[in-house]
Amino acid sequence: MSNITIDKCVGRVIDLIYIDTSGKFSQRRVNLFAIRNGKARVYDVKKRGYRTLIVDRILAVQAE
Repeated sequence: MSNITIDKCVGRVIDLIYIDTSGKFSQRRVNLFAIRNGKARVYDVKKRGYRTLIVDRILAVQAE
């Protein structure tokens, strides 16, 4: 896996580290569908559901 910017990951499965509004960190494996207006639309593989993440809260990205 290599470190890359999230805007180059649309359409790919990625691992990311995210910090939520309460300051809690999480590591997620997601399929990134779109980035628009500072938000990333993803499918969370572990939680088996769609999520909308704030791009500024994504701390690190690794692509397969």
